[in-house]
Amino acid sequence: MRVVALISGTVQGVGYRWFVSRAAAARGLAGSATNLPDGRVEVVLEGPADDVRAVVAELSGRRSPGAVTGVEVQEDVGRGMSGFTVR
Repeated sequence: MRVVALISGTVQGVGYRWFVSRAAAARGLAGSATNLPDGRVEVVLEGPADDVRAVVAELSGRRSPGAVTGVEVQEDVGRGMSGFTVR
């Protein structure tokens, strides 16, 4: 399963991308977390559906740094990604 999530709120400069990277690594997921020019963070997660869903649930959870005001999630076709990139 692959998802692309756009995270809104105060999510840049607060360690949010590194939080996502650790959550993805804990579940063995591939993907990326990228700061966007408009202040959002784009998160791409790819791997087993249950693990992807679990990390998506954490994106706005209590442990997430900053102040998340919105999470837009779109499912996508898997691309066979490996590793996790923070940009």
